[in-house]
Amino acid sequence: MGNNKVWFITGASKGLGLELAKKLLAEGFKVAATSRSEKSLIDVLGNTSENFLPLEMDLINEKSVKTAIDKTINHFQTIDVLVNNAGYGLLGALEELTDAEARKNYEVNVFGLLNVIRNAMPILRANQSGHIFNISSVGGYYGEFPGWGIYCSTKFAVAGLTESLAAEIKPFGVHATIVYPGYFRTDFLKDSSLLLPENPIADYKEVRQSESAHKDDISENQPGDPVKLAEALIKVSQDKNPPLHLFLGEDAFNMANQKIASVQSELGQWKEVSVGTNF
Repeated sequence: MGNNKVWFITGASKGLGLELAKKLLAEGFKVAATSRSEKSLIDVLGNTSENFLPLEMDLINEKSVKTAIDKTINHFQTIDVLVNNAGYGLLGALEELTDAEARKNYEVNVFGLLNVIRNAMPILRANQSGHIFNISSVGGYYGEFPGWGIYCSTKFAVAGLTESLAAEIKPFGVHATIVYPGYFRTDFLKDSSLLLPENPIADYKEVRQSESAHKDDISENQPGDPVKLAEALIKVSQDKNPPLHLFLGEDAFNMANQKIASVQSELGQWKEVSVGTNF
């Protein structure tokens, strides 16, 4: 197999998607990359070539997604690895975010991802092989962050549906992996990728503190190297027994262990109540 695989990456004009596309192309893989703007892809990755196909795609428009998948098949004949990376952050208290703000985050982060899976799976299923990476977040496993409730819930949804997806597609020889990145040094915390509430409520002081911390202190100081994340995904894609759950970043690894320990502690503390509810 080697580097003959065809990768389909959403949200590839910046951030983790861009670093992954760059690394793959440098190593001779074939890459179909999507973004809301084809020009933005060409500017950072170059023009269409034997190994690269830039695609303008509207994630929440299923017809647009199908067109992008069809163009990929026409160009490369197949898809081997799908990376659902596109998405954006939303930082605001549950009370202060409007229904429209919350639903839009779900439209992109969850239903957009489902659009891609729905249109790519017929190819992977026919091939009886392949790998789907769904990019969640450490916030899709550990959600105790004031102001991140909606975003975390979209990423919890991604994790939950991927667990079911993995069971559904296993008979076809297709793997699925949930990727939980911690803080990686990309533009995710900048205005283009992290939205704030239109109507903030002053009483939520911890949420406002989280906003300022992420915008002013954490942004551009994240510990994770996105190039190493790209290398990790390539390595996992080549493994015969890839993980269902993949935490990337020491911070993500530690937070996952912290939650596991907390849940185990509560299970023990409340065991009598838990198991005492049967007839």
